[in-house]
Amino acid sequence: MENVLRPLIVVGGAVVITLLVGWAVDRLLRRADSRHHETPLWGLLRRCRPPLQVVLITALLRGSYRQSGIAWVWEHRVGIGQALSLVLIGATAWLVVRVAATVVESSYARYATSTRDPARVRRVRTQVTLIQRVVIAVVTVVAIAAMLLTLPPMRAVGTSMLASAGVVGIVAGVAAQSTLGNLFAGLQIAFGDMVRIGDTVVVDGEWGTVEEITLTFLAVRTWDERRITMPVSYFTSKPFENWSRGGVQMTGTVFFHLDHAAPVAAMRKKLRDILGDIAAWDGRDWSLAVTDTTPTTIQVRAVVTAKDADDIWTVRCAVREQLVGWLRDHHPYALPRVATSPGALPPGEQWAELTGAGPRPSRNGTGPDRDVEDSKAPRTGRG
Repeated sequence: MENVLRPLIVVGGAVVITLLVGWAVDRLLRRADSRHHETPLWGLLRRCRPPLQVVLITALLRGSYRQSGIAWVWEHRVGIGQALSLVLIGATAWLVVRVAATVVESSYARYATSTRDPARVRRVRTQVTLIQRVVIAVVTVVAIAAMLLTLPPMRAVGTSMLASAGVVGIVAGVAAQSTLGNLFAGLQIAFGDMVRIGDTVVVDGEWGTVEEITLTFLAVRTWDERRITMPVSYFTSKPFENWSRGGVQMTGTVFFHLDHAAPVAAMRKKLRDILGDIAAWDGRDWSLAVTDTTPTTIQVRAVVTAKDADDIWTVRCAVREQLVGWLRDHHPYALPRVATSPGALPPGEQWAELTGAGPRPSRNGTGPDRDVEDSKAPRTGRG
């Protein structure tokens, strides 16, 4: 009877204690969240319940598994203890990462609700994301190192690695020069406020929005839903356009190549009426002027504004489409025309040599010209 009760007490007691502690912690966090609505930390900490319960049950079993009274457990106590230690280290690392992510996310949420500047919110979001990734990387490395140190064969390897740390560090630094460069470039982007998540950028002729920034690469989502993945070192070594830098408001231009007779004053009035019906126009500014002229056309430039890059594209397309349609329907003479004139034919002898035909008809269409009247056309091979 004792051989049955003792394992049940050991395992069942660990499970019961784990469930009770998890329920109590969740209850306290829920009550704290209901009292402090302005702080999302307590509600977010409830997501740490699973790793906390894993740590608790692993720690309880690690300390009491030898008291279970099971023969095979006692025979393999070293291996079981080693496995429980590895699980405990991994669960602890999971709990630390979850708590750190919760604290960082809570801080960002509070800052985002109290700040009205979208540019600053995106900058903090970029920094928070990179800090969270650094914490995850550091905790993961420390956890793996701790697991290896619990294994006796790995201790000798660790000692030898520490003894040659200088040489290994130099070799690793040379071999991973590109990776380390991207790592420091990512930190420079995060805290140098060069580019942020949500910024509208133009890189290598592609227009898009920064969707993700990591320690090594940056993802740009283009207007046609493609993703361009680039190393973060690109943004620290090459020039690029950041349309969201210093504010998201945009000014766009629309160019028209028209005839010299185009009614510029009427176009200016029509542009004002068109902008009044476009919801994407923010009403800050607009203008229309002749900016260039050629012997055959004039260049008319319309300037419009919008609150961000997406809206400025919408406004430009709408203005271009509606103004061209209005000119086509009411002022067709203003559209550019291609001037043509009758082509001059060569003299008769040259015409015959070039075409292999007979004498060219006279100007009045009744007979051949006098200058080719006596000439003979070359044979064409038809007999």
